[in-house]
Amino acid sequence: MGLYRDRGIVLRTIKLGEADRIVTFATEHHGKVRAVAKGVRKTGSRFGGRLEPTRHVALQLHAGRQLDVVTQVESLDHFRAIREDLDRLARASALLEAVDQVLQEREPDPVLYRMLLGALRALAANDSPLLVPAFFWKLLAAEGVQPVVDACAVCGGAGELVAFDLDQGGALCRSCRRGAAVSPEALTLVRRILGGDLVAVLAEPASVAGHEVEVLATRTLEHHLERRLRSVGVLDRG
Repeated sequence: MGLYRDRGIVLRTIKLGEADRIVTFATEHHGKVRAVAKGVRKTGSRFGGRLEPTRHVALQLHAGRQLDVVTQVESLDHFRAIREDLDRLARASALLEAVDQVLQEREPDPVLYRMLLGALRALAANDSPLLVPAFFWKLLAAEGVQPVVDACAVCGGAGELVAFDLDQGGALCRSCRRGAAVSPEALTLVRRILGGDLVAVLAEPASVAGHEVEVLATRTLEHHLERRLRSVGVLDRG
């Protein structure tokens, strides 16, 4: 493929040798891309500071057999508000890790790229306590595993929903209940997130129901991924 251009968000970096880094990008048109940034750790590197996690960049890369090589980088979004705030940075790390686990190498997913970019821009503007769980629920829906929250996931009944079961993929009524208990307020928040009321949800302050939604979203995504998310390990898992 030779040289190619794309836009991407830096998901993570690891050191390579004495001066290089391997940078993992979520790109708009090429899926997840891993590329070597040569000499990026040297003092005076042309684009060292542009290749840090959360950075949104325009790229030129040279395709390789296993790893591509970064040849040009131009910053598009710095997200200074995220990088200078530990709370925002922690939330951003959770977003990046989730996308890193879901996005496949060399499989274009422009929807997921735009979702992540929009989430980072929203986080830079407002440190909402519900941004990460809302992103997780939206990510699950994009993956085709949107939870059932409008009726019982087992019997389909429309009565009171009192539990949430990861294996069944949704809320359960009293007759079918198993898994973890869930409050009506938490289910209402999940419905609003998935139903198009996201902007209003992100404007709400921290709450008990919001924390419940956060823990449930993390458990559901981890169940789907079949692994723990290190960046959200501090969450109360009950």
